[in-house]
Amino acid sequence: MAWSITPLVAAATSSGWTEVLNAFELHPRLEADTIALGRSALCEVRLMNDRTWPWILLVPRRPGIREIHELSEGDQQQLLRESSVLGKGLMEVFSGDKLNIAALGNMVPQLHLHHIVRHEGDAAWPGPVWGVQAPVPYSEVELADVRKRLSPILQALGAG
Repeated sequence: MAWSITPLVAAATSSGWTEVLNAFELHPRLEADTIALGRSALCEVRLMNDRTWPWILLVPRRPGIREIHELSEGDQQQLLRESSVLGKGLMEVFSGDKLNIAALGNMVPQLHLHHIVRHEGDAAWPGPVWGVQAPVPYSEVELADVRKRLSPILQALGAG
């Protein structure tokens, strides 16, 4: 089934919200470009398969959502909580100089929030990371190492 931006309407039953949650599908481009790390209360937690930067995405598991303001107020607050926990953890684990957080959606309409740890002097500093160079995928050893480093953050998110 192709990804759709048309929201599903939950039936006014006790199982209605479960039906909506189960209708969530990750956009094919996110599926192809990222590695699943876990699920928090609201989001899919995904690692961009590019070892150049520590780069994690939060993807709210809500069908048809393109923008943060389309989330319910409770989901907006939960996304901010999860983003804050993730950002703090990433900066501690990877000793970043700056954390870039962005929800662009120009190429992938499904709402997803990028969290990219930046270091002065990195390949794109001080500009954006997009389009600077081709992604450098993680090797199996590098992926195992980054998963280990991310483990405390994922546990704090309830996704570990």
